[in-house]
Amino acid sequence: MASHNPNRRQQILETLALQLESNPGSRITTAGLASAVGVSEAALYRHFASKAKMFEALIDFAEESVFGLINNILAQDKDVVTRCDKIMRVVLGFSDKNPGITRILLGDALVGENDRLRVRVNRFFQRLETQFKQILREANLGHGMRATATIDATANQLLILLEGKMGAYVRSEFAINPTDYWQDQWELLQKSLFKQG
Repeated sequence: MASHNPNRRQQILETLALQLESNPGSRITTAGLASAVGVSEAALYRHFASKAKMFEALIDFAEESVFGLINNILAQDKDVVTRCDKIMRVVLGFSDKNPGITRILLGDALVGENDRLRVRVNRFFQRLETQFKQILREANLGHGMRATATIDATANQLLILLEGKMGAYVRSEFAINPTDYWQDQWELLQKSLFKQG
């Protein structure tokens, strides 16, 4: 059994993310990736059974990073408006710092790749929407702020906004930052999304 050098694995993933960022709209080949890492294709496959496994590792990283931070927010903040704002900032901030992974999450980098990867990224966004619904449900049990519309409509609105800002980032080849205008947009949004219970 070949030994798995964790540093080499990390280097492969970082190089893949960088290639996704620096070649928007291009498909990444294992030959190109191996060349960028400075190893043979065979060496790549010693660390990852397939290119799909490399993409999966980056999706895992996105999930662990984003949902780890969301758990901290839920532990520290109880106010529904603050929780939603901070979660939106976490996802937009992650997108800003990880443009290549943003391409994967939006499916842009998955054209022609394994269908299982699409299921994985769909699950990432479904999990976010479920988290928003949970927060909104909890808010309805209290006497503070709550969703103006239904829980489902509000959670979906938040998710669509995230996907839209991330999509504009990818479409602009990372010129339009996903966090641009967020403060002003949130001020505007929270007035329509939330009301006093």
